[in-house]
Amino acid sequence: MKTGCVRRLMLAGLLVSFLVGCGKQEEVAVKKTIYTGPTMETENLLMIMSDSAKLRIRLTSALRQDFENGNQIYPKGVKITFLDKDGQTVVNTIDGNYGLYEKVKNLYTLRGNVRVTNVPKQQTMNTEEAFYDQTKASIYTKKETEIRVTTPTEVLTGRGLTANQDFSFYSILTPTGVFTLQNAPTTTPASGTTR
Repeated sequence: MKTGCVRRLMLAGLLVSFLVGCGKQEEVAVKKTIYTGPTMETENLLMIMSDSAKLRIRLTSALRQDFENGNQIYPKGVKITFLDKDGQTVVNTIDGNYGLYEKVKNLYTLRGNVRVTNVPKQQTMNTEEAFYDQTKASIYTKKETEIRVTTPTEVLTGRGLTANQDFSFYSILTPTGVFTLQNAPTTTPASGTTR
C-alpha cells in the first residue's frame, strides 16, 4: 500500500509541475509588442499649400513617413519653397538632408547641410540645423548653432539666427565675422604663405 501511495504522490507531483510549466508558457505568449514605427510612407512627395486659391508653399521630399501622433519624418531630405502672392514666383527656399515635422508645435526641424535662400535678394544662410515655425512664420536656429550668411556683397558668420519666413529680414544673435566681397583679393595667396 505504501508503494501505491508513493506512486500516486509522484504522479500528482508531475501533474502539478506540468500545469505550472504550462502556465509560464502562456504568460510568455501573452506579452504584447507595441509598434511605434510609421503608419504610412510616401515616396516622391509633392505637397502644395494655398491661401485664397493661390499656391503659397510647395514641399517636396523623396520619402515622408507619417506617424500615429501626426508627426512626419523626411529621412531622405526635404525642401520647402515659399511663393509670392502670384503663386508662381519663388521668394524663398529652405532645404536640408533630414526633416522632422511636429504636429503639436506646427514646427519643422531641418538638419544636415541646411540652406535657406531668399531668391530676389540673392542671400543664403548655411547651417547644420534650423527650424521653421509655421504658426509664427519664422525661421530660426539655436543660439549656439554656427551660421553663415552670404549676400552679393558680403559673408557674415556667427552663432544663432532669427528670420522672417521669406528670409528678407534676419538677425544674427552673436556675430563673429564680416567679410566684404568687394574688398576680397582677386588672386590666390602664394603657396608658401601660412595663416
